[in-house]
Amino acid sequence: MTSSAAAPATQETSTSGAPLYAAIKAFIVDAIKAGTLKSGDRVPSEAELVTRFGVSRMTANRALRELQSVGVLVRRSGSGSFVAEPKPIGHMIEIRNIADEVRARGHAYRARVIQNQAEKAAPEAAALLGVPVGTRIFHSVIVHHEAEFPIQLEERLVLASIAPGYADMDFTHTTPNEYLTRVAPLERVEHRVSAAMPDQRTRQLLGMEEQEPVLRLTRQTWSRNRLVSHAWLTHPASRFELSASFAVEAG
Repeated sequence: MTSSAAAPATQETSTSGAPLYAAIKAFIVDAIKAGTLKSGDRVPSEAELVTRFGVSRMTANRALRELQSVGVLVRRSGSGSFVAEPKPIGHMIEIRNIADEVRARGHAYRARVIQNQAEKAAPEAAALLGVPVGTRIFHSVIVHHEAEFPIQLEERLVLASIAPGYADMDFTHTTPNEYLTRVAPLERVEHRVSAAMPDQRTRQLLGMEEQEPVLRLTRQTWSRNRLVSHAWLTHPASRFELSASFAVEAG
């Protein structure tokens, strides 16, 4: 009895021998360059590309997937593929208000508050803030949007004794950064940046696809000789980049 291996999938090509997925990519990129498609515009779906180019769904999917991988397109779960905005640049060294950064780029800013509540510090949170277990803290989770695209998931632990009104704030109208800067002036900041693969909850909140990495900025801030907050600021890597600049004194 003999067995045969499955034949490899063939690549669809045009009459000139060029792969058709490349023709689809060129069609979308040319439309962006010509201004027919602009940042935030929805591009044709897989089904629409199948009809327009007479290709298989696999070929259409490959074209969209490759454009997403290089940051030309972004996929919004349940909505389709859209022309990516130029990557917002976050500033690592300076503490800037994300709402001001978004508006400075000429885009609309919106925040979605997932939670903002008081709680007793569990062992992990207590260790991060350097306080005894059971200390009263606030725990907030907020998704920040630029032009309707979620660009940052902010999860923050705040020491209640330093910022007592934190849980009463409407963070759809102000940001935690604005409030904390006002009630607890900054004395010291520590940053740590890492790349990671997000969990399912993070992917859902940021509208990300499977296997898309994130940039995560961990930030601790001090005021009045006390550690005030510990925050995790998570960004889809395809929609965000971080920069830093500093002056070097002559030796």
